[in-house]
Amino acid sequence: MKQTAVVTAGTAGIGLETALGLAAAGLAVTVVGRSAERGARAVERINATAPAHPARFLAADLASLDAVRALADRIASEGPLTVLVNNVGAMFAERQDSVDGIEASFAVNHLSPYLLTELLIPTLRAGAPSRIVNVTSGSIGVAKRTFDSVEPPGGYYGFHWYGRAKLANLAYALDLSGRLDGTGISVFAADPGGAATDMTNGTMRDPRIVSPGLRLLWPLVQRKFERSTSGPASVAAKPSIFAATDATLAGRTGLVIGPQAHPVAPFRAATDPRIAAAVRRLSERLAGSVNRSA
Repeated sequence: MKQTAVVTAGTAGIGLETALGLAAAGLAVTVVGRSAERGARAVERINATAPAHPARFLAADLASLDAVRALADRIASEGPLTVLVNNVGAMFAERQDSVDGIEASFAVNHLSPYLLTELLIPTLRAGAPSRIVNVTSGSIGVAKRTFDSVEPPGGYYGFHWYGRAKLANLAYALDLSGRLDGTGISVFAADPGGAATDMTNGTMRDPRIVSPGLRLLWPLVQRKFERSTSGPASVAAKPSIFAATDATLAGRTGLVIGPQAHPVAPFRAATDPRIAAAVRRLSERLAGSVNRSA
């Protein structure tokens, strides 16, 4: 059976490098993104490496829950899925809503991959042994750890809210790994560390994205950040590629793969069952009913 992979936000940066790695490993890769032009360039670049299977592009605005549902329906209609890499991520300097009226950082960084994953579980089960890889971030260390609602109390600061959404998604991934244990579906999180990407070269240079307390230290933080994001996206993609393909992970689940492409201890808050339960309740309320098979 042909092994297949889907990489969200796979048309540039870490996502494209991940897609290249999966294609090199012999998987038939689908990259998902908003821009048909960037999608065409990504497919051309992947296919130029003469992969075993030609790559393709599917257009979807992953800030829209309806678009996520349509994407899941399209993928599910085509048969079993071997690997799902939830690489999508976005940080916003100013607060904005998604098309569904949900705060955009939470919608893109957690709710979109949550819904896509839940809808594709039957398809991944059909492709077992299969893997889910959620891309996480070191920004979870500055996140507020309350998930009673989409938006935490206090003012909006993009870096902190991005970290909170990524914390929700990591807690979800680790919780999901327990739920799917024994189904043939392994769940991993991959931490890319720092890399020079469109997001880091843009939003992260704006001091408005951090709280006033951290803003006082921003010159020091920014210098450290710029040193840590000097590496190429190809290096930052290695944890995702490892999590998706490495044979040593066969039969394992619930691991965080660190920037050096080996398992590391998860951020403690993400393992808190109370946080996982709160994230689950909030996600179910926002995304609506999902027909689960596991």
